[in-house]
Amino acid sequence: MYKSTDFAYANEGIVERKSTYDGMVLCIRCHYFVSWFAGLMEAGALGGLRLYGKFVWPDEQAGEIYVEWDNAMHERSSKNLPPGPQPWPIIGNIHQIGENPHVSIAVFAQQYGPLISLRLGTRLLVVASSPEAALGILKTQDRLLSSRSIPNAFDHSFAPFYLVWSADCGEHWKSLRTLCRNEMFAVKALEAQSSMRQEKLGQMLGFLHGKKRQVVNIGDVVFTTIFNTLSNVFFAKDFLDFEDEHGTAGGLKEKLFTLLQDGMRPNISDFFPVFKRFDLQGLRKGNLKYIREVFSFWEHIVDERRAQLNSSTMEMAEKEKCFLDRLLENGFSNDQISICAMELFIGGTDTTTSTIEWAMAELLRNKEAMSKVQEELKCNSNSKIISESVLSKLPYLNACIKETLRLHPPVPFLIPRRAFETCEVMNYTIPQNTQIFINVWAIGRDPKVWEDPLSFKPERFLGLNLDFKGQDFELIPFGAGRRMCPGLPSGIKSVQSILASLIHQFEWVLPDDEDPAKLDMKEKFGVTLQKEKPLQLIQRFKLINGLI
Repeated sequence: MYKSTDFAYANEGIVERKSTYDGMVLCIRCHYFVSWFAGLMEAGALGGLRLYGKFVWPDEQAGEIYVEWDNAMHERSSKNLPPGPQPWPIIGNIHQIGENPHVSIAVFAQQYGPLISLRLGTRLLVVASSPEAALGILKTQDRLLSSRSIPNAFDHSFAPFYLVWSADCGEHWKSLRTLCRNEMFAVKALEAQSSMRQEKLGQMLGFLHGKKRQVVNIGDVVFTTIFNTLSNVFFAKDFLDFEDEHGTAGGLKEKLFTLLQDGMRPNISDFFPVFKRFDLQGLRKGNLKYIREVFSFWEHIVDERRAQLNSSTMEMAEKEKCFLDRLLENGFSNDQISICAMELFIGGTDTTTSTIEWAMAELLRNKEAMSKVQEELKCNSNSKIISESVLSKLPYLNACIKETLRLHPPVPFLIPRRAFETCEVMNYTIPQNTQIFINVWAIGRDPKVWEDPLSFKPERFLGLNLDFKGQDFELIPFGAGRRMCPGLPSGIKSVQSILASLIHQFEWVLPDDEDPAKLDMKEKFGVTLQKEKPLQLIQRFKLINGLI
């Protein structure tokens, strides 16, 4: 069983409810709700709202919220929903989530079972926290539970063109996913990209060799490497510079980061749909501004490439074409191309970067495991840069990657699904339009599934026929079923080759000779599950001198 001591932030948040005036007044001391409302309320930004030092909702909206809540409570009592903590009136279970929802919900799962229901405002959520529950959602009921609810901040006129956030698995989603799989992530496509990936890897190692005895932020270096790899796959050019923390892309990295962080902030419009039309926090408006700024960066690249392809004198060999060329050949508009690029960069950079950073941190803390990886690399590679052909011959390195993904999945919750139709999972009713979450963090630390789950033990995967490709529900950091991450093959190659090269080329130590056993391993909850304190390292000496 999980112990409360395993989850330090499980019980944060206090809520007090009072009723005054002819409408509704909620006095909320939960720090999350304060962050959602406080700035807005202090600015007096809500027309028709009376402010008396408390949060006051107009009669009309209060009435609509009450109706939504009354319907929700009727649904809970009349249908066989999964069990869960008793929701408060109006706000539901928001006050019980805290700063680390993956931890709080893991604790709830131990109390109520592997499939639980929660209310966030008037929205019904169902969360799976076991392999069996995940299988029921991602495989047994995959078709009926494969829709998505687009976050209000991302719900713009071009929303039908999304891939990751596509509301349904319609024709555009199918054609784009097939194109991505065939042209970017299939075996043949990955082989064609191999020399380019090796070039980007060599550039990373060259940069690091120039930083001898200097403190290096591993996450920043890895992020730039992965970003440039993806930008070459998509646009056939580098976007970021190792020497410039803001990159040569005019702040593209920061804009994408802000876009994602602001777009995924807790949004009252997602919890109380009655407020959608008001955009109370300004998140949808701000999000659209950043999206357009990101689009504007590569629009000229798209226009130039389109003109080249339309030129009767322009001929290009098939092997020279990038993914942008394929999209143009298939008649994609500028907005469709920009959305695809944005989702690729957002989905393929932070997730891979955080996995490599966590793996390095775990190996530094576990000297025996690090020594085994170093010896395995030494025995299997005579080259100064690890060849991709060697990656499948490194069972211990790959076991370390699996163990990292178990303990530190790139995203603590899989991107939520939505019930297209009412169905049943584990004999419970999942009503239409329910939001479905999979807590992969909880599954990876479940003592019913894993022996000694909080310890880093790569050996548990040696000789075990268990993988993360969507068939073994004990380990599904990239999902499963039709909504599984399409970029998995490319992402794993990057994790394997970059991690192997960092270990093979260098001996790493912490600044000020800090004891690795005392390395701070606190998590920072967000869109990705990152280290709270970025991993900063120094090279002591090189295992291999020189570069290819």
